[in-house]
Amino acid sequence: MIRILVLCTGNSARSILGEALFNALGEGKITAVSAGSQPKGEPHPVALETLARHRLPTEGLSSKSWDVFAGNQAPEIHGVITVCDSAASETCPIWPGAPVQVHWGLPDPAYVTPDAACREAFEQTYQALKARVEAVLAFDGDLSDPAALKAALKAAHEGASLPDFQP
Repeated sequence: MIRILVLCTGNSARSILGEALFNALGEGKITAVSAGSQPKGEPHPVALETLARHRLPTEGLSSKSWDVFAGNQAPEIHGVITVCDSAASETCPIWPGAPVQVHWGLPDPAYVTPDAACREAFEQTYQALKARVEAVLAFDGDLSDPAALKAALKAAHEGASLPDFQP
């Protein structure tokens, strides 16, 4: 089983959506966890609302520090995806096992106001991440091979559309 770590600064919005999408669509061959460099402490309520609207499970989703996945006792991680610019530019921990790392930069829907615009921003972010996850799952190659996994993760982002909102 391939395990992906989805990182963002606050681990409350984009990374939570990414984790849920990989777990729901991964068909048992890819699972995901998420974390942040400065976790908010809980998932954004509109992130959970968006997942529930699409009938994806929200149980067990939590905002946590990336330190949970950096130690020797951490579960094996095969790929790390940063989904925000701040986490991509931060110095990440050294991940055990040297997983492949890629960047899927997306604007942060958590700071969009008013409420209706925030919900629309989360929906756009959900759809953008869903398209990328589906592209990874459709990749014709052995994802247990690090080079193939990196190629699949990079290809999923290249040419992908970005949400059309400003945080």
